[in-house]
Amino acid sequence: MVAFALAVMDMAGTTVFDGDAVNICLRQAIEHVARQTFSREAVNQVMGIAKPLAIAQLLNKPQPADPLVQDVLADFQERMLGFYRTSPDVREVPGAANTFRRLRDGGIRVVLDTGFSRPIADAVLRRLGWDRGDRIDGSVTVDDVPLGRPAPFMIFRAMELTGVADVRAVIKVGDTPVDLLEGDNAQCGMIVGVTEGSHTAEQLRAYPHTALIRTISDLPDLIASRAPKT
Repeated sequence: MVAFALAVMDMAGTTVFDGDAVNICLRQAIEHVARQTFSREAVNQVMGIAKPLAIAQLLNKPQPADPLVQDVLADFQERMLGFYRTSPDVREVPGAANTFRRLRDGGIRVVLDTGFSRPIADAVLRRLGWDRGDRIDGSVTVDDVPLGRPAPFMIFRAMELTGVADVRAVIKVGDTPVDLLEGDNAQCGMIVGVTEGSHTAEQLRAYPHTALIRTISDLPDLIASRAPKT
């Protein structure tokens, strides 16, 4: 068994608490620009997907380059930037920073990946103080790769950033079905679903996973229980 060397973790819902702001802001943007209303559950079906593709799917548009999709996307991005820069609701999921520290102290690098654009991701990282380099080893956004989740390219980019060559040494962690599918498509050595984010254990259980945990704080002990015996 290969020793784990890299954990690729989702942001919103997994390591970042935002009070369901992504879902709320996306519904608000669609209603404001496209004059269409969607339920939380409908938007949750595309959670974790690159936002242009998610919007196109919701609006039944064949291409994310569609002008209406782009207008909704621009509105959504402005809402999210404002929220992450100013809202008092933005904070780390309890125990996230401690999990980063425990993993890095144990020789496991930590990279965050997200369906957000780079400007939104950077706003989150700055807000939480995770942009200084002493908490995480890097971040990958949908802007950095040819195709977002459930394609495996963000995981491969995280491996490039950290010099990890064997995908069996990678742990993928997230709170959405596409997080789990991303890890499966990359053939990660461990795929972990977090059940206190956007999706429940029942909803995640149908998708590829090695384990389901309640919160990111449970990850270090899970990894320790699966580590190769010496």
